[in-house]
Amino acid sequence: RRPMSGSPDDQTFIPPSFEALYRDPRGRLRIDRDEYRARYELCEDMAQMLLERAQAWHHDLGLSEDVVIGRTLAGLRGADSGFRPDESRWVVRRLAELLGWPDPGPDP
Repeated sequence: RRPMSGSPDDQTFIPPSFEALYRDPRGRLRIDRDEYRARYELCEDMAQMLLERAQAWHHDLGLSEDVVIGRTLAGLRGADSGFRPDESRWVVRRLAELLGWPDPGPDP
């Protein structure tokens, strides 16, 4: 699938796993493309920012991978996080992928 693009200069690849959050059963976006791209970038950036903290919890505190993922998800699901529940799940799945951990599934 080609990148979502509003201009020829936009080369942002949005993975199908994220696209699924914002497409209706017929495959149409449920929000405008700029907002969609912004939501993806926010979620991807959050997963990247959480890397160090997750590694520290796992290595320095000795927490298991599933505990780290569970705590991270709980924080992302907080009322003031700014993330929808399905985005929160996507972020922790992406975080696990970045860490090389097993996929925690759609609702860890």
